[in-house]
Amino acid sequence: MPVVTLSTDIGQSDYVVGAIKGQLIRAMPGICIIDITHQLVSSNYLHAAYVCTNAFTFYPAATYHFVIINLFDKTPEHLLFAQYKNQFIVCPDNGILTMIAGEKPADIISIKIIKQNSLGVLDCTKTFASALNAIENGVALETIGHTVTDIEEKYPFRSTVGPDWIDSQIIFIDQFENVVINLTKKEFEEHRRGRNFRIVLPARNDGGIVKISENYASVEHGERLAWFNSAGYLELAINKGNLAGLFGLKRFSGGTTLNALPGNKLMYERVKIFFE
Repeated sequence: MPVVTLSTDIGQSDYVVGAIKGQLIRAMPGICIIDITHQLVSSNYLHAAYVCTNAFTFYPAATYHFVIINLFDKTPEHLLFAQYKNQFIVCPDNGILTMIAGEKPADIISIKIIKQNSLGVLDCTKTFASALNAIENGVALETIGHTVTDIEEKYPFRSTVGPDWIDSQIIFIDQFENVVINLTKKEFEEHRRGRNFRIVLPARNDGGIVKISENYASVEHGERLAWFNSAGYLELAINKGNLAGLFGLKRFSGGTTLNALPGNKLMYERVKIFFE
């Protein structure tokens, strides 16, 4: 029984997500469909990559991950069907594939979207449903499209670093207003080199956060903490509190380059760490 995950920016206030599931079930009865999220932000690939990359890791081999984000940034002519780490990622050719994978997968097939007089989301998703039916009935992947190497590529921002500091972007804020920045434990320790550190929050002139906790219960209610979450990224929080709301923190909103945004806007979308 094939497993398909859905990650989209469509939301769930109308019929579209339900209709996509109907297309998939008609194409392959008995399919297992998993919703990862339908709350991706069409302009925020950094956030989408964080959510998708870390969710996909937990699925078995041969899972199909269908990602729909910013589908109509330009008229879609094809979908990308990429084999990556024994799974499949299906998505528009708009840079999200390399954002999720962190590289360009070696095996990518382009599947043509049949043009209609009016082209909507369901016309595009029908293309994936048809391809899935063919593949699960023994048709070779290469015969339903053609191999491509020239795709649109985008890659996640890395933290900016100096000899005694790191400047990171906020990539995710959860429903409890805990904040995740684009800094892994490995990167943190490489730059730390055993030194003391201070994690400084905007508009807060104090000693900052100076230790890494094991979990939320490691500090008293109302206290700030930093810990490395299950995805391996540095997460900042207040035990039983709302860190993002208290400090006015926002998810990094993107841009062509990090320096393309006004400095005052960036201030509340990033976190600085100093080493001493």
